[in-house]
Amino acid sequence: MELDSPAWAAMTVWAVAQATRGESQSKAKWRIIGTITGAVASIALMAAAPQAPWLFFPMIAVWIGMCSGLATFVSNFRSYALVLAGYTCSIICMDAASDPDNIFTVAVSRTTYIILGVLCEAFMGLIFATTQERQARAQLRQKLESALVLVTGTLCSILGEERGALNAARRQFGTILSINDQIEFAEVEMGPHGHEGDHARAALASVSALLSRGFGMAMRLQLLNHEHPAFTQAADEILSFLRDFPKRISNTETVPDLLAELQHLRDVCRLYAAPHRATDLQNSNEPIPGADPFDLRLNEQDTEAHLDERVLFMSLGELLGDLELAIKEYEASTHTIPGDHFHFQRQTHRDTREAIHNGLRGACAVLVTALIYEITAWPSGLGFIAITTLVCGLFATKENPVLGTTEFLKGALAAYVVAWVLVFVLMPKVTTFETLTLFLGPAMFLGGLAKGNPSTAGGAAAYGLLLPAMLGLENHHVMNEVAFYNSNMAVVMAVGISVLVFRTVLPFSSSDERLRLRRIMLTELRHLADPNYAPQISVWIGRNTDRFARLIRHAGPTPAPLIEACILGTLATLTLGLNIIRLRTLLDREYLPDSARRPIQLVLHYVEQSTRRHDKAARVANAAVRRLRALDEHETDLVTRLEMTRAITYLVVIAYTMQTNADFLDASRPFKGERSHLKLQGVSQ
Repeated sequence: MELDSPAWAAMTVWAVAQATRGESQSKAKWRIIGTITGAVASIALMAAAPQAPWLFFPMIAVWIGMCSGLATFVSNFRSYALVLAGYTCSIICMDAASDPDNIFTVAVSRTTYIILGVLCEAFMGLIFATTQERQARAQLRQKLESALVLVTGTLCSILGEERGALNAARRQFGTILSINDQIEFAEVEMGPHGHEGDHARAALASVSALLSRGFGMAMRLQLLNHEHPAFTQAADEILSFLRDFPKRISNTETVPDLLAELQHLRDVCRLYAAPHRATDLQNSNEPIPGADPFDLRLNEQDTEAHLDERVLFMSLGELLGDLELAIKEYEASTHTIPGDHFHFQRQTHRDTREAIHNGLRGACAVLVTALIYEITAWPSGLGFIAITTLVCGLFATKENPVLGTTEFLKGALAAYVVAWVLVFVLMPKVTTFETLTLFLGPAMFLGGLAKGNPSTAGGAAAYGLLLPAMLGLENHHVMNEVAFYNSNMAVVMAVGISVLVFRTVLPFSSSDERLRLRRIMLTELRHLADPNYAPQISVWIGRNTDRFARLIRHAGPTPAPLIEACILGTLATLTLGLNIIRLRTLLDREYLPDSARRPIQLVLHYVEQSTRRHDKAARVANAAVRRLRALDEHETDLVTRLEMTRAITYLVVIAYTMQTNADFLDASRPFKGERSHLKLQGVSQ
């Protein structure tokens, strides 16, 4: 096509090509959107300051900072589109800086390169995407099945009181979140579809709630007397169901039978959780043959143990309810439902401070490189600035820029070495495009292999992205020595400056991030208890699952004891918040008398106001449990007693969690983790 800068099209192919077609198609769409946005912005900025560099470069810095900051608030390739809008604007402006009147032509040219690269990648992808929709549905189903199998295995360990069950549970949050990210790409591959992706996201939210329920169940099993024949027999039946679950869920024809059996187990739990006296039920109505839960000759100690049994059955029934919901949503995600209008959007954590830091780093890098260019009048200075904005934009999308910058620099240096060999040894012998591909193809192919390996993916991304630019690809000539060293030194220096800025200007710190996430989470926790605030379980689970997975990713393969304690404290806080929301829902139903509502409201008040003395809130919660136990003994209304049982179910977890995690819940001082870690470890074992 005789384009004047074909390297950008090749770079686009590399940037867009991903592991799956859904990812590639999604990234291609957002790359086009980001490119057009950046092109429009470049025309506006150049028109605003055509001959005023000391105004023009700060405006570019502000635009880069704004795009980098906003990119921190969104996920997947929406984040990529924002940073792309930033550095596309910078690249077009730098290309047109020597001739501002030509800005529109440069903007249209760059947009043409990008669209050409996207179309080339899409054409090659379509050749191998003949069964794309069927494969996407199969992969979505397989991912959800794996999540359900993981969580049922964890529940088996918890009900069987196996050692380390909760440590296994917390590791699964990262897996769930990664599956959630892939749902969006599966939707793209399926093409015009119903709401299968929404049902899949809802199923994963239920799985997250199940893991939290399991954490609460483990606490109740430790705190309450569960040596009851009826509970033991019911737990054994449920364990048998959970152990057979992986084999049965893989067959869609058995899902209705699976749900029917699960409903039966829930009915058993409801029946045993319900309060009963001689006038309520007879022994002939026993849900489990051979067990007699309706012993009418109960002393005070037996009455307390009997209430413990009801609490455990209540907790078990609610756990099975979440599992039933997860299975139903999974089943709905496997096929299109006519007339379905279901919608589910996962709430994510938004870190305002990190967004500001990313924006300031990007703006600072632009100002530093612009200052170097103004002082030195370097002929390659404009390209130096343009590549710096590109690299800073990519760094802004990384959760941990410190780790990403090092790998990116290694990839840039590798690209420089390979480009030197190609430019000075192989490309001078090239006279046609066909022979060029013999040299260039293997060089890019090796980078593709490296990109598919997690240990080298970061460096390979820089290698593949920068190599075409370093080759100086033109239609009618080969880059000479002066141009190579001058322009590519600008590329390497741009990467070096970006690494330096991201490591020195407000550098990322995992310890600071843990402290910040903890404080945000605890602030939201207190809001849950505010009577003027309407909490939502999906919002609480979505945001804290995101934070939880972030902590696990940054902890590495062998977390230190303090980090492990922080992770467990985060899981405990997630469970605490869910029980507070359920307690609020219980109060909203208004079945409880004032004598039962007042102690619950007092607990919520102390939770809302507690910033340091969480042990006091725990004591109030324990007192509320004792008060409700006493009220239950003399209450005659069955519905009221059932609601009291639910309240005790939630309060037991709230009291124990606040008592054993007092250090973690105290946001006024750094978390040391010793006392909390030991107690939580005891629960998990």
